[in-house]
Amino acid sequence: MHVPFARAIDADIHYEDSGGAGPVVLLAHEFFMDRTMFASQTAALAPEFRIVSWDARGHGRTRDQRLPFTYWTSARDALTVLDTIGAERAIVGGTAQGGFTALRAALVAPERVAALILISTEAHGPTPEQSKATQRFLDEWRDPGSRESAAVRLADWLIGDDEWYRKIWTRRWIGEAHHGLDAAVGCLLGRDSILDRIAEITCPVLLIHATHSGIADDRARLLAEVLNATYVEVEGARLAVTMTHPEPVNAAITKFLRDRVALTNAR
Repeated sequence: MHVPFARAIDADIHYEDSGGAGPVVLLAHEFFMDRTMFASQTAALAPEFRIVSWDARGHGRTRDQRLPFTYWTSARDALTVLDTIGAERAIVGGTAQGGFTALRAALVAPERVAALILISTEAHGPTPEQSKATQRFLDEWRDPGSRESAAVRLADWLIGDDEWYRKIWTRRWIGEAHHGLDAAVGCLLGRDSILDRIAEITCPVLLIHATHSGIADDRARLLAEVLNATYVEVEGARLAVTMTHPEPVNAAITKFLRDRVALTNAR
């Protein structure tokens, strides 16, 4: 079976492409997950839209050299995927860290970003409390004796009470152990705030806020206000909202793309 990669200078970025002639929608996943978190969006939106989901460095099938990188690097990885599939422009989106990447792609190459779909994300850097909590979790995760209990807590944080996805992902996390995450952890904990630059973004924006995602409501609303975004809340959802609440997510994305984005913008 052919596994497609986009060739960056120091990494092979794995992606999946629904194909078709519709506008390209490029989606980037949350930390500790991979492109498969958008399976429901691919099923619902293709073939009207060409859905391309990809694995970030340190995740999924992407192969990298475990060198330090930032979300600005990831933004260029996203553009490399577009180059590989021959897309001049795309609707670019992502969940949490995928949204960090999408925002930076719109700043690096605004001429290539027809619109943004931001899901459970923010423009701030991490707070000291967030950094400490994340570091404590990662220290526990690296201890084989506590990895299973850490995976359960990770499922609480990312997924919530959806037993189907909890079972799938805890099994996957424990089995894979994410040994190559050190550089990705450095990227997450060292990310810069881009609050002072988001007003430069002028393309149409959809912001879907999962109210139990850990992203503060006021931060989500501030980002939506500055970007003049279409703002949708999914009550009670966590970071994996694309999996656990696909109906409101897919409905919001479909309406946004049909109403706000010219279908010739991202072909």
